[in-house]
Amino acid sequence: MDWLTGVEHFRSSRQPGVIVTVVSSRGHAPRRAGAKMAVSSGAAWGSVGGGNLEATAIKRARELLEVRLSDPEMITLQLSDKAPAEHGVQCCGGEVTILIEPIRLPAAVAIFGVGHVGLELARILARHDVELHLVDSRADMLTSDRLAVLDGANADIRAHHEPIPEAALRALPQAAHILIMTHDHAEDAALCDAALRSPSVATIGLIGSQSKWRRFQKQLREVGHSDDAIDRIQTPIGISGIASKEPAAIAVAVAAGLLQTLESAE
Repeated sequence: MDWLTGVEHFRSSRQPGVIVTVVSSRGHAPRRAGAKMAVSSGAAWGSVGGGNLEATAIKRARELLEVRLSDPEMITLQLSDKAPAEHGVQCCGGEVTILIEPIRLPAAVAIFGVGHVGLELARILARHDVELHLVDSRADMLTSDRLAVLDGANADIRAHHEPIPEAALRALPQAAHILIMTHDHAEDAALCDAALRSPSVATIGLIGSQSKWRRFQKQLREVGHSDDAIDRIQTPIGISGIASKEPAAIAVAVAAGLLQTLESAE
């Protein structure tokens, strides 16, 4: 299969992968500069020439995946019967330099509640390379006309109309960042409970006052969550110092805090 098929697989499955590219070749190398292959932990697409060259590239790519290294590296291999070869002699002659480049997957962010603040937040995050999920129990919040402000976004935007919003948690990719800002306190509380029970959630943010949060803490303890678990929920969300209650200002504060989190995780 073509290496681009592998890249699409990485993105659709949110499985990490590596791109291997022939940077330069001399002599009777089996592939010229520009040849590529995509490598995951269990599959490979495309070819950079087979034999010891390709086996070495695949092995190193999977080593990078296993230790989650993100920096690219270059390897030069001699193709002769006198060159060291761990995976069989490749004696077609020549020399090949390959670039082994791990692919960084875009972060997944889910906004639960696409009211005034949620939509403003979506407009900001849509400018970034993220997988952006918009979830609301109200269908009219997710109409094409209303979401037209997100047209041309850099983000991969996916809308979810869910009468029971916490059901959308099952559709989110691993390590998703959850932002809870629905129109209903009962929905917010149910989402906090469900998010704490979901092993795939990376971070949880909640919009609300300190009095709301104290009520939620009490409710979450009553349904069995420990204080350590409850501390995973950040409220209020975002950077401090923005006092305005306008949706755009709140959205800026939330987006800034989230983007700082995403940057520190890279």
